[in-house]
Amino acid sequence: MHIHTSDQPSLSLGFGGYTCNWGLHICGLYETEQERDDIVMGFLYQGDIADDLQLYCPVERSEADFKHQYALRYPACSDHPEDPDRFQLSSAKSFYYPDGIFSPWAMDEGLEAFFVQSQKREPRNIRATAEMVWALEAIPGVEHLMAYESRLNYFIPGKPWISICLYNLNKFSGSTIMGVLRTHPYSISGGIITENPFYQDPDEWLATNAPQFLPPKSEKD
Repeated sequence: MHIHTSDQPSLSLGFGGYTCNWGLHICGLYETEQERDDIVMGFLYQGDIADDLQLYCPVERSEADFKHQYALRYPACSDHPEDPDRFQLSSAKSFYYPDGIFSPWAMDEGLEAFFVQSQKREPRNIRATAEMVWALEAIPGVEHLMAYESRLNYFIPGKPWISICLYNLNKFSGSTIMGVLRTHPYSISGGIITENPFYQDPDEWLATNAPQFLPPKSEKD
C-alpha cells in the first residue's frame, strides 16, 4: 500500500507492505519487543538491500544483540551491520547528548553535518531510527525533546531521509505520547501507518510550546 507523503521518490518501508516517499518523519508506537522489531528489522533490512545508509540507535537492546538478531533474520546480510558504509550504529549518549546535555540546537548542527558528509561521495538515501527510552533518564535538557522532534519537521522534508522515532507505550506517559503525536506527521501503531490527525506544523507547535526554538525567518526562507 502506497502512502503519498511528498513529491519525492518512493521507498519501501520494509514492513506491512507499505511504501511512502522520502522526506518523512514518523513516530513508531509499540508495546512489545515483537512490534518494535517488526518495524526496526524490516525497515533497516529494506534499506540495506537498497544500498541506503542506516542510522540506528538501539537502547532497549545492545548493539551486539541487534547484530545477532539481524544475522538470524537475514543470514545473507549477517555481516552488513559491521560495515560503516551501510550501518552507523550509535549509543543514545554519543548521538543525542555526547557532552552530557541534550540540546535541539546541537542536534540540528550534528544532523546537518552528518547529512552533508553522507552526500559527499555520491547521493545517498538515509534511514534513521532510534529507541527513545533514553529520554526517560534525568538528562539535562531532555525537557526540550519535543522541541527537537518538532524542529525535525524543518530538517527532514526535501531530503532523501526518513526517520522513525520509536516510543514504548509501556514506558512513556500519556502526556508525552500526545506530545509525540503533535510533532510527527505520521504514526505507526499496531503495525499500521496513518496520517496523524494530532500533528501540528512546527511553526504552530513551537510558537505555543517552545518559542525559543523557533527558527529565524531567514532559516525558513
